[in-house]
Amino acid sequence: MSNSRIFLVGFMGAGKTTVGKQLAKRIGYEFIDLDDYIESKLGKSIKSLVKQYGETKFRALESDALKDMKLFEKVVISTGGGTPCFFDNMHWINQHGWSIYLELPSDILYGRLKNQKDSRPLIADLDKDELQLFLEDTLTKRIPFYEQAELTIPQNQRNARELAIVIAERFHEYTENQETTV
Repeated sequence: MSNSRIFLVGFMGAGKTTVGKQLAKRIGYEFIDLDDYIESKLGKSIKSLVKQYGETKFRALESDALKDMKLFEKVVISTGGGTPCFFDNMHWINQHGWSIYLELPSDILYGRLKNQKDSRPLIADLDKDELQLFLEDTLTKRIPFYEQAELTIPQNQRNARELAIVIAERFHEYTENQETTV
C-alpha cells in the first residue's frame, strides 16, 4: 500500500471533490477528480459517456481510468460515487493508496442532490420521490464497498475545510506510523 495516493470514496454529493481539493492543498499533494480525468482522457462528458455506452460499459471505462492512477504520486484522488463498487475497484484502491470514506446520511445527500440532478446522469430523470428511493436503495448497496476504506470520516455537519483538517491530521499520524514500522 502506498501512502503517496489518497483515494476519497463515498456517494455522489458527499463532497469528495471539494474536500479533496482542500486536503491536497493542505498536505502539498496534487488533486485529481477521476470524473474530470475520464472526461479529459476520452474527450466526452460523463453524462454523454453514460448515455452513449450505458452504465455497464461506462463502469469498465471508469475502472480503466482508475488503474491509470498508479502513474501518479503524491496525489489526492476523488473517485466517482460508484467507482469502488465495480470490478473489484475497492480492493485495487486499498492496494495502491490510502482510502477514506466520506460518510453522509441519505437525508443530507438528498438535500444536496435534489438541486444537482441535471449534472448527475444516474439521477437526472428522477422525480423527488424516485430520487429518495434511488438514494436509499443505492446507498444500501454501496455502503459495504465504502466501508472497506481504511478510514471512515462521518461528516457530522463539518464543512470541507474542517474535514480536510481532520483528514490531514489522520494522514500525518498514518504516515508517521508507516515510517516507524518499516
